Amino acid sequence: MTRTPEEISQQLLDAANLAGAEAADAIVIDGSSVSVEVRGGALEHAERSEGTDLGLRVFLGKQQAIVSSSDSRPETLTAMAERAVAMAREAPEDPFTGLAASEELTNGWDLDALELFDPSPEPSAEALMQDALAAEAAALAVSGVSQVSDAAAGYGTHRVHLAATNGFSGGYARSSRSTSCVAISGEGTGMERDYDGDSRTFQADLRDAEEIGRKAGERAVEQVGARQPATGSFPVLFDERISSSLIGHLLAASNGAAIARGASWLQDCLGEQVLPEHLSLIEDPHRPRISGSRPFDAEGLATRRRAIVENGVLTGWTLDLASARKLGMSSTGNAARGVSGPPSPSNWNLSLTQGTQSRADLVRDMGTGLLVTSMIGSTINPNTGDYSRGASGFWVENGEITHPVNECTIAGNLRDMLKRIIPANDARPYLSRVVPSVLIEGMTLAGN
Repeated sequence: MTRTPEEISQQLLDAANLAGAEAADAIVIDGSSVSVEVRGGALEHAERSEGTDLGLRVFLGKQQAIVSSSDSRPETLTAMAERAVAMAREAPEDPFTGLAASEELTNGWDLDALELFDPSPEPSAEALMQDALAAEAAALAVSGVSQVSDAAAGYGTHRVHLAATNGFSGGYARSSRSTSCVAISGEGTGMERDYDGDSRTFQADLRDAEEIGRKAGERAVEQVGARQPATGSFPVLFDERISSSLIGHLLAASNGAAIARGASWLQDCLGEQVLPEHLSLIEDPHRPRISGSRPFDAEGLATRRRAIVENGVLTGWTLDLASARKLGMSSTGNAARGVSGPPSPSNWNLSLTQGTQSRADLVRDMGTGLLVTSMIGSTINPNTGDYSRGASGFWVENGEITHPVNECTIAGNLRDMLKRIIPANDARPYLSRVVPSVLIEGMTLAGN
């Protein structure tokens, strides 16, 4: 008989109780996915996967242990619980571990308002292949594209249920639909590549496959003839496709786990200015049809809208229960976890205040500098914020794009960089991280 994730999670808790656990929580993720890849107008790879992953965390006082499995048979659940309790007896005590108090738990949410799951029929493998073929054909139709290295389409669903002995029990289902294409231009040592893709919760929202392939092809062709730029201090404009990585570094530094370890360049910046005073960074886990939305976190606490940075000022850390206890604070409802590890702080949907100028306006006003559209590698010092990344994109001369560039490095210090960002108004509102292109003056550029 097929059991639901809710039923399996409760059976895990029952097994933990019989094995001698003083407290426990269980997470069950039941998922399925299908993906196809094409090359040269023919199917190259197709894959379908289905499975259920289970995670059980047990507590003996302040000792904890976690076990996971992909086997949900009753005898396996019993063995998991017994093994977890035996492991917990040998584990060191952690004064900050433990479940949420019952009064901290959320017990009401509106899944319909979040629209996490598309009720329309699952696309067939044939339909996915046709999307991938359409993207590939559109890319190859762009003059200058020599080949398409990858064109793919996929669909997936998963159902999550979390239950704990403190009385929490909740779950939700999520769907996703994607199309992507990677195009290559040029020949031999002059080959360049670029991509485009889209991933949505609802199939009806997905961008057209032909548009995705065409855009990938056009981007690859624009890179032909790339060369190294000059070395010096120049303004750098981070394209909207990669600008969210800068905000990602701020989020990593304001993560409660990093703060509790003392490994963050934002360690002493709570209540201080970290962005220009007219900018705010808002987290909103309740946006409909967005991949980062969720009704509760991995510890059963309510998720909520909050300002991580308000009018340029850092207002707080991103916390789960353990990091909050270490810092003498309260959880912000940002716990995330998989089946094989404990909860840890994570961010949901984010949006940075947009500017009033377009990206073209910023290009025009920046004079001479670099428009970055792609980055590789990174050297980020978590304690000082020193920043260095390989980059490619386009050289701007007297406010106009003149030629593509590659094989260069941009460097600076995140603490200083983020205070100088100038945002454009081109962020895509349907992404989980809504961050526009951003201009930063006076960065160090190492080229030829």
